[in-house]
Amino acid sequence: MKEYGKRIIALLLACMVAVLAPAQAWASETDEKEVAPGSSQEAEDRQGAEDSKETEQKENPGTSQEDVLEEQGEVTEPITKADKPYLALGANLSPAQQETVLSLLGINPAELADYDVIYITNQEEHEYLGEYVDAGKIGTRALSSVLIVKRDQGNGINITTKNISYCTIGMYKNALITAGITDADIIVAGPFPISGTAALVGAMKAYSDMTGAKVSEQSMDTALNELVLTGDIAEAVGDSQKAEELVAYLKQEVIEKGLDSENDIKEAIAEACRQFDITLAENEIAELTDLLQKIGELDLDVDSIKDQAEELYEKISNLDAKSIFDKVADFFRSILEFFTGLFS
Repeated sequence: MKEYGKRIIALLLACMVAVLAPAQAWASETDEKEVAPGSSQEAEDRQGAEDSKETEQKENPGTSQEDVLEEQGEVTEPITKADKPYLALGANLSPAQQETVLSLLGINPAELADYDVIYITNQEEHEYLGEYVDAGKIGTRALSSVLIVKRDQGNGINITTKNISYCTIGMYKNALITAGITDADIIVAGPFPISGTAALVGAMKAYSDMTGAKVSEQSMDTALNELVLTGDIAEAVGDSQKAEELVAYLKQEVIEKGLDSENDIKEAIAEACRQFDITLAENEIAELTDLLQKIGELDLDVDSIKDQAEELYEKISNLDAKSIFDKVADFFRSILEFFTGLFS
């Protein structure tokens, strides 16, 4: 009987390996293709690879499956020229890349003249991001592009990303609210997988031109600081949503409670880290403290901050912490324990 039990256990272990191995291989392959966080030099400067595709893309300006990351989005209605949107295009897009980006944004290239268009240069990217991102990571070409339309009050900020490998919807949304932007639908796209950090510059400048409500240099600087730091924290803790949640919560705490001293803000950070089970290094705490002090100096809409924070909390609380791999492993482990006890 015990020998029979051992055979069953061996069979279960073989099944577990068979199920998990392909899944793990798939995950590894996905990780290898994903652009490393913040490495926009590698992502946005793949000139050699792009040159080899140039001829094919001119004849077939659509995008191939390997060139498109999974779309992440909240924009449910197409943004058309009737909405009078603004378009911020990367100034260094090649003709083929521009057609690809326009296609992802839902724009007919032949109708580009019907849109209000601004161009974001690599010099501007370095100017606004240079204090927070290494120059080598910013790259030498401006490729991130944004389509933005102003919506009615109460719409909130809805964002869809296409070919954006690093910046998440929550990171963009948090930073845009810090910049004072509300009630807009936004699509961010790249010609191939890129980090998307520089797209925030385009979104803020296009929104400013579209509405006539100038985004102050202080607000732009703070928003970009927030975007980059949230990404750094996400990389450190291995969870972008947790990082978004932490920053959103702390923004609300600082604004609602009027925290302005370094000690008060550090205490709030320590408490938030305990609540969200996050451990930060001393330099990360120092950078977060500086950011929150800058946020506290802005004239921000408290209701918008609270709404965004609550939305993030709800999203996080509805997530199952265990991955599919954990669930499969737990399933086989429970069966294994059952038979081990039965035949021991």
